[in-house]
Amino acid sequence: MPLIIMGIIATMAGLVMLIRCILRVRKLRNAGLNDEDMRRELNKVVPLNTGALLVSVTGLLLIVVGGIMG
Repeated sequence: MPLIIMGIIATMAGLVMLIRCILRVRKLRNAGLNDEDMRRELNKVVPLNTGALLVSVTGLLLIVVGGIMG
């Protein structure tokens, strides 16, 4: 049971981080930056996005393992 709870927390944290990335990119698109500035700012978002996906997948893995272990 603790694995499932930890998995839920990790998955939700990852989803919050993904939503934050989406909102940040939407804000950047509406800012009207030129191509060079847009690429520079988007490159700053990529590590956060990758980390968010890693946290979400880890959380889902914990939920599956917790469910199997019962």
